[in-house]
Amino acid sequence: MATLDEVREEYEFLDADDRYRLLIDLGRALEPMPDALKTDATLVRGCSASVWVYPMRRDDGRLHFLADSNAAITKGIIALVLMTVQDGTPAAIGAADIEAALAPFDLTRQLSSNRTQGIPNMIALIRETAARYA
Repeated sequence: MATLDEVREEYEFLDADDRYRLLIDLGRALEPMPDALKTDATLVRGCSASVWVYPMRRDDGRLHFLADSNAAITKGIIALVLMTVQDGTPAAIGAADIEAALAPFDLTRQLSSNRTQGIPNMIALIRETAARYA
């Protein structure tokens, strides 16, 4: 999988339609999330589309997240968010400036407010999860 910097470099050169396609491709590349994990407990609140995020603690203490959405672009957004923290330690995830990492993508300007309104809730859920495991 590409790094966040590689995705950002590609994103900067694309027009709006191709940016949508890139986000959709990022979502498609997410590790599959079993339907059994898509529960009320893993649902991100405040998103216009359904988004589920499930944390798994690795043997070394790092957190690995599975995620899915019922909307292709939203699934790409959660994939982008996860690229900033995937397989990090709870402390590193808690300290990560996810908003700053996503700022170059200017998602609030590039996408409709319906698509981006849940991003702060996705980030908050990831931070709360990291704090629980810290």
